[in-house]
Amino acid sequence: MKLSALLASAALLAVPAGVQAAEPLKVVATFSILGDMVSRVGGERVTVTALVGPNGDAHVYQPTPADARTVLSADLVVVNGLGFEGFLDRLLTASEYKGPIVTAAAAVKPLANEEEGAHEDEHAHEGEHAHEGEEHAHEAEHAHEGEHAHEGEEHAEADGHDHGPIDPHAWQSLGNAQLYVAAIADGLCAADAAGCDSYRANADAYKGEIAALDAEIRSRVEAIPQARRTVITSHDAFGYFGAAYGVSFLAPQGVSTESEASAADVAALVRQVRETGVKVLFVENVSDPRLLEQIARESGATIGGALYSDALSAASEPGATYLDMMRHNADMLVGAMERNS
Repeated sequence: MKLSALLASAALLAVPAGVQAAEPLKVVATFSILGDMVSRVGGERVTVTALVGPNGDAHVYQPTPADARTVLSADLVVVNGLGFEGFLDRLLTASEYKGPIVTAAAAVKPLANEEEGAHEDEHAHEGEHAHEGEEHAHEAEHAHEGEHAHEGEEHAEADGHDHGPIDPHAWQSLGNAQLYVAAIADGLCAADAAGCDSYRANADAYKGEIAALDAEIRSRVEAIPQARRTVITSHDAFGYFGAAYGVSFLAPQGVSTESEASAADVAALVRQVRETGVKVLFVENVSDPRLLEQIARESGATIGGALYSDALSAASEPGATYLDMMRHNADMLVGAMERNS
């Protein structure tokens, strides 16, 4: 027998029975931020495919036959929930996927979509959020068990992109990210019990990093006077960041990049920029910058660069992982608020 064959045989014998035959768990995440979280918790035991990749806009995503095949072959599918994936019901139906689904935001206390509430009742923002939060938390919990189809039907009726009465961008709070990681670890353990100790250890380490960044951002924002903590972005994706750290966000668009700002909305925002002394406006990696550029011209403010809202950046850019994204956004926002008058 040749030396190479002997070495190969010895290597196989040295590995515990069954280990070399184990294949990574195939996980599909609906968008890049979730994909990164799953990769961190899953480690080498998983392969992750994100349907909407870096710099992609899940608000306008249309599933393809190839995506349906990818979902069908998955061992586990991880979704955000809270109405974020308007395409989800159509994709699951087309793929005929019957496997487990993890709703990462199932334990999140949702924030109301202020734009939606303003259209229905301008006073709902003050009186009805708690009731909405209870209802949607209940819906999110059931989505984890397979009732996302009804949610998808509701949002499909609203053109597939209108998020309805709640804001789905819960990952913009690092506190909520802890809940995402816990849900992902639970889902991976249920799908691969043999790897559960590894998933729990990875999740604990990851949550430690998340907590450290959360404390850092909180400290930096608290050092800025409240009167300066106003920021303007191209679409309203930062409500959870604002609620977590005491920052006011203004935006010409609603929580979906598909929503359109009226001329009156734009004029009102220009007035707010002038009145509040906001110096810097931010575009987002998934938004058309032209509307914000118009507001900058009319108000005298400047465009301060890009924030990462609904998607990670490419590997060569500063938001290639979830933690990098949150750190980059905090750096940009803190710098802008420090320059406000």
